[in-house]
Amino acid sequence: MDTETLKNLQVAFDVAPSAELAKVITLGLIEQDDEGAIQYLPRLQIQTMSDDEKRKLTHFLAGHDCLEEAINFLENGDHHDRLRTVEIYIDQGDIKQASIVYQELLVKHPELESDKINSQVGVISPPGTDKRPKLRVVEKGNVAEITELGKYREKTTNFNDVVGLKNVKKLIHKKIILPFHKPNLFQRFKKKVGGGVLLYGPPGCGKTLLSRATAGECNASFYNIEISDVLDMYIGESEHKLHAIFEKARNDTPCVLFFDELEALAGKREYNKGNASNIVSQFLTELDGFSQNNEGVLVLASTNVPWSIDNAFLRPGRFDRMFFVPPPDREAREAILTYYLKDKPVEGDIDKAALAAKTSGFSGADLENLIDMATDEAIDETIESGRETNISFTHLRAALNDCSSTTSEWLTTARNYARYANDGGRYNDVLEFLKKHGK
Repeated sequence: MDTETLKNLQVAFDVAPSAELAKVITLGLIEQDDEGAIQYLPRLQIQTMSDDEKRKLTHFLAGHDCLEEAINFLENGDHHDRLRTVEIYIDQGDIKQASIVYQELLVKHPELESDKINSQVGVISPPGTDKRPKLRVVEKGNVAEITELGKYREKTTNFNDVVGLKNVKKLIHKKIILPFHKPNLFQRFKKKVGGGVLLYGPPGCGKTLLSRATAGECNASFYNIEISDVLDMYIGESEHKLHAIFEKARNDTPCVLFFDELEALAGKREYNKGNASNIVSQFLTELDGFSQNNEGVLVLASTNVPWSIDNAFLRPGRFDRMFFVPPPDREAREAILTYYLKDKPVEGDIDKAALAAKTSGFSGADLENLIDMATDEAIDETIESGRETNISFTHLRAALNDCSSTTSEWLTTARNYARYANDGGRYNDVLEFLKKHGK
């Protein structure tokens, strides 16, 4: 990371500090061997850091005589991080403290015992202990059954069921749906049907629903691929499953493959290690490898953290079409409130327009939660009074006092990336939204 970018990120952090931004800045300063990284330690969350990132940080701290800071940081992690504190004590020559921490750790986690550390700290294993790994035969699952596309098939819908998002739907219709409806026209211009599309935005704003509606508008089958059904504990199996899924999709065109939380499969390789990096390479090969023909296969994906996606995925020919799915506007919020209230017992004519005006920045999920809370208020009143009570504007107003927008934190983080890391105008839609709504 160059110095200018790092300075811009530090300015952004001063304006709107966040754990994610603190991690990026800290790792950047460590690369430059800058002790300024130490000031960002209190904002770091060890659970969000990879083993390699933690190793770099603790090595940096130990090398700058910040042993206490390194130990305190690792204390907030899991038992593997605690084992790292033992290694730090050994490196610093404090064998006594290393032995104390190591033996305390083995009481709860005996599987962490290491011959190397035993010899370094003078711990002797109980006589007769057989530490050879116990091997067992594991039958490999039938990939053909695991990756049977039928199990992922879900019902499609259409744009009539997607409230708001007029601009996004218009862009999707032009760039994605029309090629499916008029294949001859696009074949004449040697334009392929399908490709990759990435939907990004705050959680709860309808990315998954929009994907299902896109499949319905394309008259294509919709397959919601579960990340847990791709990832596998055995080396090479995840790549095998991913290839099998794409192969079956190519034989079932037109179809839409949808991957939610794309960052789990396509995270930046510099922050991944081992098998995770191999999965990224396999995914890239399936999208536009030399021998692959994805004609008629639309790969839709969604993420809340587009800045965590490996850059190789975002080049032309892969997920080159990125659509920002923002929080609903006032008109859309009113329609969403109407939808969630339509089958509930409501008192009189609730002023949904006034309620929509008071819920700026709320996602669709936030609005659903608001209605649920108001429903709970009405149920409680029914139980206390002994008579049936309908949902009133008073219940909604009371629920609103206990609700808040969950998109604010995301927008704050996105603003920093849009201002200081907007390569090629990737986040221009975010900047336009923030400018329009004064965020």
